[in-house]
Amino acid sequence: MKKIVVVIVILCVGFTYAQDKNHVKLEKKGELTVATYFHDNGEIQQTGTFDVNGKLDGKWTSFDVEGNKLAVGNYNAGKKVGKWFFWEGDSLKEVDFVDSKIVSVNQWDNRTKVAVNR
Repeated sequence: MKKIVVVIVILCVGFTYAQDKNHVKLEKKGELTVATYFHDNGEIQQTGTFDVNGKLDGKWTSFDVEGNKLAVGNYNAGKKVGKWFFWEGDSLKEVDFVDSKIVSVNQWDNRTKVAVNR
């Protein structure tokens, strides 16, 4: 649980400081502004949208410097909502949010067996 909180804090801090340290591409699409933040090497760091009030809204995805997906989740008027997925090494964490509060956490790794219905 502590690791998830650390990852969430890192992502939030990343959203806050990304504008100051990295190249940002902003594109207006109707009521939303699509933002793409880049690492120094040109790889995408984060991509997502802001609403008309400048709050995070819709799907946001974060990547590491090599382009590997780190996190994906949704915001609604600046609050984390629904299922968020965090990749860390060989594990995947699914975190359910309601109004930016963690409701549940599930974790899988390469050893986890998954049932498939065919």
